[in-house]
Amino acid sequence: MMHVKVKAKDVRFTVPVPYIVLTIVLSILTSKWIQLQANKWTKAYFDRKNIDFTFPIIDKEMLKPIIKELQNYKGVVLVDVKAQDGTEVKIRL
Repeated sequence: MMHVKVKAKDVRFTVPVPYIVLTIVLSILTSKWIQLQANKWTKAYFDRKNIDFTFPIIDKEMLKPIIKELQNYKGVVLVDVKAQDGTEVKIRL
């Protein structure tokens, strides 16, 4: 299970994210329809800024083993960020 901890001035919360939820989100984000919509939604902005960029197609089958391997490294801290205003974000496996 992945744990996301956020500390701000007045708010502290921890969100446990099971690996099954991570897998479901991965399936949704790597769907061809979502990726085509993301390119369509950002096209106008990129055209205004004269940026030639399209989001690459992400292969779900390539990312599945990565998520499966993450389960073997419990306790590893992936992200530990502290902002100048005191906000902290920590993501731990």
